[in-house]
Order: sequence, then structure tokens, then C-alpha cells
Amino acid sequence: MGDIGFIFGIMGMSMGILGFVFGIISFFKVVKLEKKLAKVESQGN
Repeated sequence: MGDIGFIFGIMGMSMGILGFVFGIISFFKVVKLEKKLAKVESQGN
């Protein structure tokens, strides 16, 4: 049983790291999108 818990622990850690990385990537994508939209709005005015 200890081995199974260890495996699930590693899986949980790796998923947490992946989620953290994806969160950072999506955050930067949103920031870039907002900057693009801001540029378009300023050009429109």
C-alpha cells in the first residue's frame, strides 16, 4: 500500500507542477491579448 501512495503522491506533484506551468502560460497569453486589445483601441481612437 505504501508504494501505491508513493506513486499517487508523485503523480499529484507532477500534476501540480504541470498545472502551475499551464497557469503561468495562460496568464501570459491573457496579458498579451490585453496588450493587443489596448493597442487596437488606442489606434481606433
